[in-house]
Amino acid sequence: MARMPGAVWHPVQNYTRGGQDEVRGVVVHIMAGTLEGSQSWFNNPAAQASSHFGTGKAGSLRQWVDTADRAWAQAAGNRTWLSVENEGQGGDVLTDEQLDDNAAVLAWAHKEYDVPLRLATGPGDRGLGYHAMGGSEWGGHTSCPGARIVAQLPEIVARAKKLVAGPTKEDDMPTPLDVWAYRNKKQDEASKKKGQRIPDAYGYLQQVAADNKALKSEVAALRRDIAALTDLVKKG
Repeated sequence: MARMPGAVWHPVQNYTRGGQDEVRGVVVHIMAGTLEGSQSWFNNPAAQASSHFGTGKAGSLRQWVDTADRAWAQAAGNRTWLSVENEGQGGDVLTDEQLDDNAAVLAWAHKEYDVPLRLATGPGDRGLGYHAMGGSEWGGHTSCPGARIVAQLPEIVARAKKLVAGPTKEDDMPTPLDVWAYRNKKQDEASKKKGQRIPDAYGYLQQVAADNKALKSEVAALRRDIAALTDLVKKG
């Protein structure tokens, strides 16, 4: 039994118990439908179809079939590859949330089955693959998942590598957005203590810019006065 932590378990009826001979990698699919619709279809015996995992466009990751069992997603590739169906239609791209979920599946398969974090070149290779690469032996689905999603596969591998490696020191460094949010929070706290409104970070920066402009004007006026005074001294 192998169920992926973080994936919500929604078992379906269509699968072959204990039929997964090995795990060479993860195959990316497109549903040509919705997450709920696919789950319903995979519970229909007449469909003769299922997948180990499924992702929703908004970021829902489900596991439909235990990876010790064989899902029915890519014909001759079912015995040796795990499958991920992605919500959407042909011609779509995966959302950022779907990229993250596919990367999470690949990273887990790497830890669980030693699947290499790389693109697979064909059914006999190992790594991250896609349905169409199996050709007629995998059902001849030449448009699944589509060229635009195939172009995103390197990004899935890159994200999986980051998940496996864990956070770096650079990841812990605050971003400009973090600094901005921190400044807003501090100003809100100060305004409550003083009982007066303090502008948010954007307003604060606008005020700083206005103060700097006024200060430059004052300095310029002072320089003119000094120049005039210097001329008077010279004429003395």
